[in-house]
Amino acid sequence: MSSSRTVGPAVTGTIGAAHQSLGDQVYGELRERIIDGRYPSGHRVVERELADELGVSRIPVREAIQRLETEGFITARARRGAFVAPLGPAEAADFFDIRERLEALAAALAARRADRDGLRTLRRLLDRARRVADSPRRTHELGSVHADFHQQIVLLSGNPLLQGLMAPLDGRLRRLFGLTSEPGDGPVMCGEHERLYEAIRSGDADAAERIARSHVAGTRETALRMLAAAESAESAEPAATRP
Repeated sequence: MSSSRTVGPAVTGTIGAAHQSLGDQVYGELRERIIDGRYPSGHRVVERELADELGVSRIPVREAIQRLETEGFITARARRGAFVAPLGPAEAADFFDIRERLEALAAALAARRADRDGLRTLRRLLDRARRVADSPRRTHELGSVHADFHQQIVLLSGNPLLQGLMAPLDGRLRRLFGLTSEPGDGPVMCGEHERLYEAIRSGDADAAERIARSHVAGTRETALRMLAAAESAESAEPAATRP
């Protein structure tokens, strides 16, 4: 969960006008397509097709695919090509094992080290999440807003090593939120975030750690249940209808 998170440009034709390098732009766009679900698990990423769509050579596309493979978003299959990596119950369980412990630590450190500016930012993110949760037409934003809140807590930890460890998890968290968030989740999630914010604001590291751990454990249960249901439904489809 790093503040240097790359956000892919909104591609309407070709890319190359932004200040980022071409390779970074292709990487950011492809990463966002995976995170927001436009490229679901198992989607085949074809260098030539993506290069033609974005109006670039195959070199930055190949580099982006390799970079995303290193980060766990893409998997390469011998003689078959590159595919979006699966995110099912097994993968999510491994993710939550790490996230529960690191986020609890981040919350405890944030309670000890957060300054006024950082707390104001955290408060603004919480208020924004409530506005999104109260607007049925904006439910697609919920996952991103909740991820921003968690990212800010990691920044408030003031621990560069922890921030570096959490950075590769940010995209996976956003992807997971996108796959498992439902409209009715907003108020519940905001309530849990409110309690976490108050613990951090009051400087109660023990409470912040406990609330963060409980919060992640709760989202784990819901996410794994939803992913298991989706996996079961997919396996029940006739083979001819699968991508």
